[in-house]
This record gives sequence, C-alpha cells and structure tokens, in this order.
Amino acid sequence: MNTEHPADALIELAQEFRNALRQSVFVLRRLDAHAELSSAQLSVLKMALDGGARVGEIARDLGLKVPSATEQIIRLERAGLLRREADPDDSRAVRVLATAEGRAAVDLADRRRNEHIAAILATLGQDEREAIRAALPVFHKINSSVRN
Repeated sequence: MNTEHPADALIELAQEFRNALRQSVFVLRRLDAHAELSSAQLSVLKMALDGGARVGEIARDLGLKVPSATEQIIRLERAGLLRREADPDDSRAVRVLATAEGRAAVDLADRRRNEHIAAILATLGQDEREAIRAALPVFHKINSSVRN
C-alpha cells in the first residue's frame, strides 16, 4: 500500500525535474566552453534581439543584479555586438539592442549548438527522440508560466 501523499510525489518530481534541467544547463555551457562568447553573453544578445530589452529585464531573466548585467552589456557593447538607446516608451529608460554583428554572433552560436545537440540526439533511438518531441509543449507551458 502506497501511503505517500500526492504533494510529496509532486515535490519529488519537482526535485528530479530541477536536477535534470540543471544538468542540461551544464551540458549547454560545456558546448560554449571554447567559444568566444559565454552562455551568459549569448543570453544577453538573444534578449537584445527583436526590439531589445531593458537592462533590468536582462538582469531579472539572467538572475543577476543590475550592475552585473550592466557589466556584461558593456563588454558586448565594446565588442560591437550591442548598442544602447533611449526606450521609446519611457525616456528615462534605456533599451539594449543587438547590432548586425551581434545577430550574426547569435546565429553562429545557435548553429554550432544545434549541430552539437543534433549529434547527441542522433545517438538516441527513434522512440527516445519522439519522447523529447512530445515533451516540448510541456516545457513551453512551464516556461510561459514562470515568465508571467
């Protein structure tokens, strides 16, 4: 007879899920170990695509304090990958936008990462790849619920 409380089962599932996500992040970071840009810098660049983002939003999404995010932004700006401009919705705020060079850097990094992950996925069986594909909508739903 299983006397485990349903909430306990959810806590256990949450722990396993978090561990799997953490390990996945480590795998992705290892893919960037020898890249010119760090995972954090690529994340900043991605946030700066398509209309850009405010510094505070970037800091929040990276789990950083604003000064630490600003430091990353300054590095990318000096490298010619980002630019800052006044936010059209709030003249007191600044938006960070990717330059053409920044977009190219993101495209190159995405292509390289996708090739590495595709090689890993190729080692899985068809059923395992289909299980990953089937789980993707759940990941999107979880990600959307956390953002809101």
